[in-house]
Amino acid sequence: MDEHRRRMQDGIIAGEIRPEKRNLVDAAGADARVPQGKDGKIGLPVDASRLREFDVILERYKSGKHSVERRVVSAEQWWKLRNEAEERKNGVGWNDDFHAKSGWLHNVIVSKHADAMDSYPEPMVLPREPGDKETAKTLSDVLPVILEQNKFEKTYSDAVWQKLKTGTGVYKVTWDQDLHNGLGDISIINVDLLGVFWEPGVTDIQKSRYFFHCELQDDELLEQQYPELKDKLKGEKTTLTRFIYDDNVSTEGKSLVIDVYYKVKDGARTVLHYCKYVNDVILVSTENDQAAGADMTGAEADESMMLPETEHVGLYDHGLYPFVFDPLFPVEGSPCGYGFVDLCMNTQMQIDMLDTAFLKNAMVGATPRYFERVDGAVNEAEFKNINNAIVHVNGPLDDTGLRPIDYSPLAGNYISFYQNKVNELRETSGNTETAAGTANAGVTAASAIAALQEASGKGSRDSTRASYRCFSEVVNLCVELIRQFYDLPRFFRITGDNGQQDFTMLDNSQLQPQPIGLGNESLGFRTPVFDIKVEVQKRNAYTRQSQNDLALQLYNLGFFNPQLATPALSCIEMMDFEGKEDLTQRIAQNGTIFDQLQQMAQLALALTQKYEPENVDGLVAALQGTQTLAGGGGMIQQPDVTGEDRRMQKTRSRTANAPSPSR
Repeated sequence: MDEHRRRMQDGIIAGEIRPEKRNLVDAAGADARVPQGKDGKIGLPVDASRLREFDVILERYKSGKHSVERRVVSAEQWWKLRNEAEERKNGVGWNDDFHAKSGWLHNVIVSKHADAMDSYPEPMVLPREPGDKETAKTLSDVLPVILEQNKFEKTYSDAVWQKLKTGTGVYKVTWDQDLHNGLGDISIINVDLLGVFWEPGVTDIQKSRYFFHCELQDDELLEQQYPELKDKLKGEKTTLTRFIYDDNVSTEGKSLVIDVYYKVKDGARTVLHYCKYVNDVILVSTENDQAAGADMTGAEADESMMLPETEHVGLYDHGLYPFVFDPLFPVEGSPCGYGFVDLCMNTQMQIDMLDTAFLKNAMVGATPRYFERVDGAVNEAEFKNINNAIVHVNGPLDDTGLRPIDYSPLAGNYISFYQNKVNELRETSGNTETAAGTANAGVTAASAIAALQEASGKGSRDSTRASYRCFSEVVNLCVELIRQFYDLPRFFRITGDNGQQDFTMLDNSQLQPQPIGLGNESLGFRTPVFDIKVEVQKRNAYTRQSQNDLALQLYNLGFFNPQLATPALSCIEMMDFEGKEDLTQRIAQNGTIFDQLQQMAQLALALTQKYEPENVDGLVAALQGTQTLAGGGGMIQQPDVTGEDRRMQKTRSRTANAPSPSR
């Protein structure tokens, strides 16, 4: 408690020091505020020359990402149905202002987004050690609450839109010290793909030597948050690629804030360092904080409130870049994929061209046009006014003076070709009529329609599973941040299985390294590690209905009858459906309780028969009524005075009286 409160007061969390504690280095090099080390050396690892090195690396990364940025901007234009300029880049020219635009591609993305949101994920934490079961259960209850507090459903939706349109969704999972009035908590946001940069050629961003996140911020807000920036902001030092906005977005009075993440080997560990700077002013540097703390004596360290645990951990203990990429269709040599716009835009362009030609042809047929000789004597004004019953002509009148322009309507093969292009786009994207809920002709059975829809949704399910893998990485980063920063206990409101509300306490005490040993001999420490399993929230109306129908079918077939527990468990073992494990456990428990009840009933009847024979009939009736309510569906047999069960006697009697086979 005292340690965390001291960290709160000093503003040093995960290597970040508040402005009043930071050591700044400006463009001129180390200034008077840079501390002097024990060996007399002056300077820190990140200085003005290191910032210039960062800028050079950023420009190289930006140059390597040029094709991705161009494709992303083009995809956004296609999504907004502003694709004329993009089509002209592909050599498709339009000589007039009219250009037909259809929403087939737009509908594909909307449909795929709906499929993804119908399968919104929910995390479940599984332990790897028996002693971590309770902690895993607590994390499984608390993590959905943390995600809800972060409005993760909107973040997930935005990332899915980004993934479907541009090919890649990007999450950022960090610790925000300003949340909850300075207590701090996990922050999960969706990041603009145009503002992040990585080493060209890597597929996994964790293998990139550096990782940059750049963002424009208002100068006044920056000066309020960092007073040392007063009169040092000069606007953008580098230019970022931007989307083509509908509004006129001005960059005046804004500066580019650059966050650079990089990894350093410290023995067997990989330490994640972080530097935040604007122009030539360092705002945060974990490597400088570590070096400054190492050069100070114990008294100096106490005086400057440097914490020992921040000296060698860098930014986060997990040592990973706090970014997760979710590509749609992956490509080699890049963490980014391509989306449905890249896949379908050529077909959509051909459909639009045919649409334009068809509409022009229809307009020509619907609007009669005429040839007129130059020396013709037709009154054009009267002729154009369709309300005139009489049109005056000066001179002789025949067909040579004015005749209609011939019109050739389109043949049916053109319409068929157009429909084939539409079907091509739908088949290529997997957005078929069956996937949209329309059954083919002749298919009327509900089970057949459901089977067709299930088969047509393979592409969406594959994309959703890829998103689940990325979601597992996001949840794993959340667990690691809980391990590092949840020093104080926090309470979360949990909704139980039956809808009741409960409050669960969570801190990081059970997540810290724990000693292991054999007897009195210590074998070191182990860190609790968990597996993340992603479950689907039942948000789809069809999924909920099918789940309810399955429950009713199992009930009607007697699966919940305690007497049928054994065959019911054998049948369920061969089935596969959502919630199978819970149902298996429930049926097994019911069967066990029923067996115990039967044993206790036989014992009670035997004792009553021996000591109170006059009460046997009443006890049998009472037990039989209880058994009927429990779904037993059978009569409890009175035991024989000899102690043998009456059911055993009847079985022996039926066996003795059974007819023998003919010889």
